[in-house]
Amino acid sequence: MSSLIGSTPLPRRSFVLGSFAAAASVAMVSACGSGGSGSSGAQTLALSTQNPDVESADPATWAILQGFAAAHPEVSIDVSGQAVAEHLQSLSIAAQSDTLPDIFWIYQHTAEQMSSSGILLDLGPIVDELGITDRIASSTIESFTNDAGRLYGVPYQSLLTGLWCNTALFEEHGVAIPTTFDELLDVTRTFAAAGVTTISDGANQSSFSVWSFLTWLSRFGFDERIAGILDGSDTYTNDDFRRCYQHIDELRDAGAFASNVSTQTYQQAVDSFVNGRAAMLDAGVWAAGAIQASDIAGTIDFWKGPEFSDGVGDQNIIMNVPSAPFSVDHKVGKDEGKLTALKAFLGYYYSDEAQQLMADNGQPPVTSYTPTISDEQTALKAALAAATADGVTSPPAQPDLLVSTSVANSMYDSIYGVIQGQMTPSDALDLVQSSIESE
Repeated sequence: MSSLIGSTPLPRRSFVLGSFAAAASVAMVSACGSGGSGSSGAQTLALSTQNPDVESADPATWAILQGFAAAHPEVSIDVSGQAVAEHLQSLSIAAQSDTLPDIFWIYQHTAEQMSSSGILLDLGPIVDELGITDRIASSTIESFTNDAGRLYGVPYQSLLTGLWCNTALFEEHGVAIPTTFDELLDVTRTFAAAGVTTISDGANQSSFSVWSFLTWLSRFGFDERIAGILDGSDTYTNDDFRRCYQHIDELRDAGAFASNVSTQTYQQAVDSFVNGRAAMLDAGVWAAGAIQASDIAGTIDFWKGPEFSDGVGDQNIIMNVPSAPFSVDHKVGKDEGKLTALKAFLGYYYSDEAQQLMADNGQPPVTSYTPTISDEQTALKAALAAATADGVTSPPAQPDLLVSTSVANSMYDSIYGVIQGQMTPSDALDLVQSSIESE
């Protein structure tokens, strides 16, 4: 599906990005006429995302694009999208032929590698010029800066993840939202006996949707060990990670997951939760909009996940980090028209107006801006309350963003392999270690 904002809807499939967009759905966001890319003299920027349909799957970004179109009729944004795995694969292919889109969402580890190869634009001078640097957390700027001091990415959205909880189901079955893993096991057994799914997940076409379990890895020392694991001085098949995966297996054995978890998509997992068939949803703040629009909006809480007595380090953590960044093709810096358009886009994206649009659509701002959040936004408020609770801290990054795409995919497969009962914890660890060694 695609449309031309500010004009007559224009359904189309497009190959405007060459081979990169061959499998992507494309939409033109423009305040200009309906003739297509640059038809009214507008400068066009190609934006590639990890969502095949940005309008429905990412309403916060879509609202910002609409606002930008109204504020900057001189610029058109050609938006394309694919599912995460296909999107990342297309970027890898495009990088080899130096045909990357102008702006694109990408995993941090991959962006850092591309930056080291010189194919990404250094955004440091641009965000300094626009006064954006001081509005973004210094830790985020540092995280997206390579060893040569080049800023290879800017924040797309916040990655605030955990478990959404339908408190009505907890009350109905006489249990409380747990704190520890042992309590989670007890709650799971209660729900399983009543035919209620404890944690709604979906592996089909969304193997990356294991956000809460990636936080488990941080509770078992991932952040301290990953550098050694990648350089070969440590291994993924360590006893700490083994305990983490064994606990996932315990949850599976207790009946925590739906019987159709292997064939269920992420969206179907969301539907199961909002329709009252699951007590918890493994997701993040991006699901706030769908939850708010559902019948369970008034009985929602957000849980950071269980603490482990046999974990490693601080257990009172919640994943609240920058998502994978937006990066920019190096050729944009050599095209005066595109560079001017890029500055206009970044200036708007990180403006207070755009950050309020983010909050209006269930996403916390990525700048220091304090948004106005209405009393009706109970889901977003619950997530923000969990993230700002006393004593809660966050890991520096989500584990899958610190490794290559192939290793990240093996991590997803290893977790879902245990969830589905297709792998033992040891097999799952071996899968990831083999992927690391093959790099």
